[in-house]
Amino acid sequence: MYKISGKHSFEISPEGNAVEGLLDGAYYNLDIEKIDSRTWHILKDYKSYYVQWVERSEDGKTFSLKINGQLLELNAKDHYDLLLEQMGMSAANTAKASKLKAPMPGKVLEVMVQTGQTVAKGEGLLILEAMKMENVLKAEEEGIIKSVNVSVGDAVEKNNVLIDFE
Repeated sequence: MYKISGKHSFEISPEGNAVEGLLDGAYYNLDIEKIDSRTWHILKDYKSYYVQWVERSEDGKTFSLKINGQLLELNAKDHYDLLLEQMGMSAANTAKASKLKAPMPGKVLEVMVQTGQTVAKGEGLLILEAMKMENVLKAEEEGIIKSVNVSVGDAVEKNNVLIDFE
């Protein structure tokens, strides 16, 4: 299942050429035919739509489509993104951070930065094992590491400050 948000919220569960799901809470069923590598014809409720893939962001979560010539910007979330959002770890919930806090209890598996290092937006800072999953915690924006407050093997609780930024 995937969740896509823009002006409307879609939940889709694709199976073959037919797709079923919810559109703003209402059930829908689509018939999809692929025309070429970037274009599809979609039939919904006897209405025809031509969908063209325009662009996808580097993280693969934001993309642009043209539907019957109208450009739309969409954000996609898979079940992992939705789970992280439920746990309060979504990027949308964070402001400009001067601290990286543990989003959940876990164990530090790897520290990928050191004090004084400049990091770019999206760069991995450390790996936290939580709920039997390895989570790479990344820089939300460009910055300089002021201090690293954890070491490999440390057990951390939710909201423990892991890294301070200048």
